[in-house]
Amino acid sequence: MFDVLKSRIVRIISDADYIPVAPEGLFEALRLPEDVKQRFMKSVDEMVEEEMIALDRNKRVILPDMPKKFVGTYRATKQNFGFVLPQIRNSGGDMMIPEGKSMGAQNGDTVEVRLERKTNRGDKMLYSGVVTKIIERGRTNFTGTLTRIKKQWFIVPDGKYFESSLIVNDVEPKGGREDDKVTFEILEYPEENMPGIAVITGILGKAGLYDTEIKATLATYNLPETFEDLCLEQAREAGHTKFTVQQGVEDISDKRIITIDPDDAKDFDDAISIDKDDKGRYVLGVHIADVSRFVTRSSPLDLEAEKRGNSTYLPGKVIPMLPEVLSNGICSLQPQQPRYTLSAYITYDSGGKPIATRFAQSLIRSTARLTYRNADAILRGEKLDFPQSVYDLLAEMNTLSKTIENRRDGEGMLHLDLRETELILNKDGCVVDAQEADTSYPHTIIEMFMVEANEAVARLFDKFNIPFIRRIHPDPDAFSAKRLGDFLQACGIKISQTPDRNALRQIIEKVRGTGYEYAVNTAVLRSLAKAVYSPENIGHYALASRHYCHFTSPIRRYADLTIHRLLRLYLEQGKLSKKTEGVIDEEELIAIGTHISETEDNSTNAERDLKKVLILEMLSERIGNTMDCVISGVTRRGVFVQCLKFGIEGFVKSEDLGRDQWHFFEETRCLIGKRSGYRVHIGQTMTVKIVAVNMALRELDVVPTEPVIDFADFVKKGPSKKLREKVKTKLKPQRKRTAMAKAKKKKKR
Repeated sequence: MFDVLKSRIVRIISDADYIPVAPEGLFEALRLPEDVKQRFMKSVDEMVEEEMIALDRNKRVILPDMPKKFVGTYRATKQNFGFVLPQIRNSGGDMMIPEGKSMGAQNGDTVEVRLERKTNRGDKMLYSGVVTKIIERGRTNFTGTLTRIKKQWFIVPDGKYFESSLIVNDVEPKGGREDDKVTFEILEYPEENMPGIAVITGILGKAGLYDTEIKATLATYNLPETFEDLCLEQAREAGHTKFTVQQGVEDISDKRIITIDPDDAKDFDDAISIDKDDKGRYVLGVHIADVSRFVTRSSPLDLEAEKRGNSTYLPGKVIPMLPEVLSNGICSLQPQQPRYTLSAYITYDSGGKPIATRFAQSLIRSTARLTYRNADAILRGEKLDFPQSVYDLLAEMNTLSKTIENRRDGEGMLHLDLRETELILNKDGCVVDAQEADTSYPHTIIEMFMVEANEAVARLFDKFNIPFIRRIHPDPDAFSAKRLGDFLQACGIKISQTPDRNALRQIIEKVRGTGYEYAVNTAVLRSLAKAVYSPENIGHYALASRHYCHFTSPIRRYADLTIHRLLRLYLEQGKLSKKTEGVIDEEELIAIGTHISETEDNSTNAERDLKKVLILEMLSERIGNTMDCVISGVTRRGVFVQCLKFGIEGFVKSEDLGRDQWHFFEETRCLIGKRSGYRVHIGQTMTVKIVAVNMALRELDVVPTEPVIDFADFVKKGPSKKLREKVKTKLKPQRKRTAMAKAKKKKKR
């Protein structure tokens, strides 16, 4: 099984900066906890045996040699050639596939390739080959827009899977019209200079409309909109449940408990209570909907929930993991309604440190349902229509949360300032504007309490040494940390080349509110490995947590549902072991974790893509309008600018920056004008004008409303002498003397 440890080993030894070391040195470079060292060494041995890695004659870990034949993922380029990224990395890296040798492979296809040629390019060996077999197409669900050129119909595919339009001949019989969005299948894939041929499988409606784009997103990302009859039948049966106090269930229906959720939420799966013990210490109660009571292992609902992995939240629409009779009905902790929960009670000392934990099955009745905006208004002193007990509870929650937050900050928890955009839709579902999502303090209150409950459950299971699905976030490896340090120094931020967690926290605080805020927070995020689901016990870096799992959202995450089942087993039996019936073995958990990590990524990509489409559709009606942006990336071709209001990125070509010759300096991530010496860098603000929107490729082209340099003013004043000398030195051409030039010079002598 290809687990998280193995993937991290491959990743670090594939790094361009990697210098071969023995397994012990590799363990240190990965910054893994000491108690997983035995597991790490076992993974290394398995990988050597499986030929995923190799050991050189000095027993140092290296990649295996480039094989003569391998399987990998095809990536096309706009220059009519491509590359294949091997599934098992090798010392030769990616294989180049010349024009005419791809067998019509498209972006993302899994292919088999054969090595044909090695070319020594300086100190690097380049490999080229031929695709011998297309094993699996990377995409099977396609959407696109109909267009007609003279009498021939074409589909312009969405995204970048296909590099060109496809011929389609069944438009009139299917009732298609120009600018309709359609789903389609491929009859003949494109091959070298030969267009592909498609057949329409469904007409979704006019491209750009909200309902049409929702349907296209569901089709593209294979998101199911309905449930099978067996699932609905099981959900309906559960819907007739009578909520009574049963054996082993504590009745706390008279306890002061509230929920706090977004304005439009319907699935309320967590509720909060606060009490004080006989010593005056706070006791936090986190009460989570007991979904495991209704969704039993291997039942139709369970199999469907595992397949979906999670609920998907799209702008204006939710694709739930469980039918709404459960997610919005009997599992949702609605105010004044009896509901079954699993409760975690955590007692804190005066410094916000947990000193005791207890779990229980409970019957609750939520006192009130608050939105984040309600809660924020109350904390700011506004009077709303809630009982006094709710005001008192919220005040205690606020106090305890700040104490916990201070403790977690001291432990090194990272807070990344990644702005989220909230779309404003009209009654027809069209995006008419956007605003920054609400980030008031009640969000932090709930976040702190949920993290504490998640940790408490993970600590319990670790006490019994049983396998379970954790939420893990590996420490950044040495090379990722170095690249981040290089980036920050290029931005003019003084920091160690391998910043630790505390250094990162200081930098994040330092750039807050500046032009660098977005770029630095994004760079920090990219330097970190993705958080995933796995039974591997390697902790959660961003939360500075050694024991962590997801327990608090079983309505919308399958990982949490597996944790609930384990907790119910514990509450019923008083203990757990690897042999306890119902405890899933590690191999199966690895498979489940891999799958639900993939479904999570799929849902995130679907949400991100639909948001982008809806925003671009709005901006396509605003050609010529201006946007305030910040430079988020610099390349040789130009700069990327991020509009924080709309949460979208545009591109400015270097020739549109102003009348100068712009040269890219990789070490400082900037463009410098050869004549003016003007420096264009990450973090600069820039007002841009929208000039073009490419809906199919999801691209936005913009130009500065004014050139970054006033050329007339530059001609009049010129750059400072110091700057002119600096640029002249940096841009002085370094001409290579050829053998012929040397011979000519010798002859002249």
